[in-house]
Amino acid sequence: MELAWYWKVVIGLVALIVFVGATDVINFMDGINGITAGYSLAVLVPLLLANKMPDQVGHDIGGFIEESFLVVAIIGVLVFSIFNFRPKGKAKCFAGDVGSIGIAFIMLFAIGRLIMQTGDVTWMVFLLVYGVDGCCTILHRIMLHENLGEAHRKHAYQLMANELGLSHVAVSLLYFLLQLVISLVMIYLVPASVLAHWIYLVGVGVLLVGAYVVFMKKYYHLHEEYLKSLEK
Repeated sequence: MELAWYWKVVIGLVALIVFVGATDVINFMDGINGITAGYSLAVLVPLLLANKMPDQVGHDIGGFIEESFLVVAIIGVLVFSIFNFRPKGKAKCFAGDVGSIGIAFIMLFAIGRLIMQTGDVTWMVFLLVYGVDGCCTILHRIMLHENLGEAHRKHAYQLMANELGLSHVAVSLLYFLLQLVISLVMIYLVPASVLAHWIYLVGVGVLLVGAYVVFMKKYYHLHEEYLKSLEK
């Protein structure tokens, strides 16, 4: 049965808000070398694999998007990685707002196509790691009564790179591997049903939120000490 026009409007508005918010989060997360390139590959490669998969959630998800679209995007990210994701030495180029927002549009367009074909919004799990870090950080800043429009370095990955002194490459690889594993499990191991997808999405989301809270409770004081040092 076809949806009434007003439901289509509501769904369209909700999708617009979610995708604009996701674009902002992806842009905010572009703060250290390699993280945008690595995370983009952790999203695009599973999308390419999903594009070849048959019969998921009662739908043939294979062919939800032209394969060359994803292949060209992956090649572009790999070339960018050569100059940005450098284990030794400083990065030679950066994504910036244009690059991070541009790749966000590409990833969200592909995920949107997959959601539209399957009618299953849980495919947003492909952005779960960024989503948890970004949304939890926003909530944290609201709790601190901060101006959300002001620059900051309170994301979990920023504390790892700055306060804990981990290399940019190590932190970027952590986010890359975490999201890649989550996405591949969704594609290949989670049963092909909407209920199973929701259980997996919520379950992994709760685990990531818990890990974020534990990490912040243990290490956020280091950032507070850094802020106090700026006042001296």
